[in-house]
Amino acid sequence: MDLLPFLRDIPDFPKPGIVFKDICPLLAQPEAFAESLRQLAKPFYDKGIDAVVGIESRGFIFAAGLARELACGLVLLRKPGKLPGRLRHRDYSLEYGQDRIEIQADALRAEARVVVVDDVLATGGTLAAAIALVEDCQATVVSAACLIEISALQGRSRLSHPLHCPLVL
Repeated sequence: MDLLPFLRDIPDFPKPGIVFKDICPLLAQPEAFAESLRQLAKPFYDKGIDAVVGIESRGFIFAAGLARELACGLVLLRKPGKLPGRLRHRDYSLEYGQDRIEIQADALRAEARVVVVDDVLATGGTLAAAIALVEDCQATVVSAACLIEISALQGRSRLSHPLHCPLVL
């Protein structure tokens, strides 16, 4: 199934010059959403994945579905102030500002085999920070995965791990 017809571009959001990739039409169609999860999971079924790490917030949607597909755990990377307990964090730059992500310090066991998931790879700052944060926890990043890669922004070049993106725009 071709998933491109289920995506919508929203120009100048969240600020002028940014073209937001709206996944809501895809999520609203059960067949398209299920197919997106199958396409995301395909390279990981036989990789012994222990956990899928999802990046707030739209990454949670695909990470939860992928964890179910792979029958493994789900760990959430959150924005500041959203998680209780002892935390680890990473600050990073994105195409329209600065941000921080956090993880509970005990969320991943050392050497757990992990796939880090977000919805869209743009400039790569968020995903690179997420990978570094997972590695701070001594887990092994097997791969990163995003439903969509915006290749013109060259985010892949910021990553030192394999990347799986079913849709490359």
